[in-house]
Amino acid sequence: MKLAFSTLGVPGVPVAEVVRLAAGNGYQGVELRVHPEEPVHLGLSSLERADVVEAFKAAGVEIVALAGYVRVAAEGEDEPVLAELSELLKLARDLGASYVRVFPGGGEQDQDAADATAARRLGAAAPAAADLGVSILLETHDSHRAGVDAARVVATVGHPRVGAIWDVLHTWLAGEEPVASHAVLAPHLGYVQVKDVASADDLTPLPLGSGVLPLDRCVDRLDPQTWVCWEYEKRWHPDATELPGLLGAGREHLLRIGAPKQ
Repeated sequence: MKLAFSTLGVPGVPVAEVVRLAAGNGYQGVELRVHPEEPVHLGLSSLERADVVEAFKAAGVEIVALAGYVRVAAEGEDEPVLAELSELLKLARDLGASYVRVFPGGGEQDQDAADATAARRLGAAAPAAADLGVSILLETHDSHRAGVDAARVVATVGHPRVGAIWDVLHTWLAGEEPVASHAVLAPHLGYVQVKDVASADDLTPLPLGSGVLPLDRCVDRLDPQTWVCWEYEKRWHPDATELPGLLGAGREHLLRIGAPKQ
């Protein structure tokens, strides 16, 4: 199992410290949150981009994905959405990231309309993604939180550079069983985001294995080469326990539940 963690769990922490945390706790990769308040954002200069690449390369840690905030199903004109996605793809190319994360963001639209908008925009961006060697992944989230919802959009696009991220919290909140989520997402799966919470009413992040999410049933069917990324939502829950002290135990938990069954 290839393990990563998201910098959503260490908001604002410098790249050098992120790399140190990954290497020191046995994580092979990192998902970088791309936002103006973070060290990695769309405004990085070419020199700053090269510095990020060098920091990760020196430690032997991979930049798995850039977690952006493009909402491909949002109402409005296509142009600003596609422009932001284009910049995110170029940043991923420059940093050597395999994937960029996008959200649905369909809001209260009719489901068919949201699907059509998302598929149209993803299809329009796919050729550029292919040219840059990057894949666009639609996360199970908000208006498309079930695996069947994200998979429906990705299948409509039908391009090898457009896939899905399985955020196990959102499929669980949608009432979808892990076996069903995996079945529909597997043909399109880029990587999996894991986390743990106390209940559907309390989404404060918890150490892996101490909450209610069926993590064992989410990872036991995965291909061993699939990235599993711990998305600890510290940014949205500032009173949650600090992530760095939890990383070692989290890694051990994931390796334990992902080990081949005897």
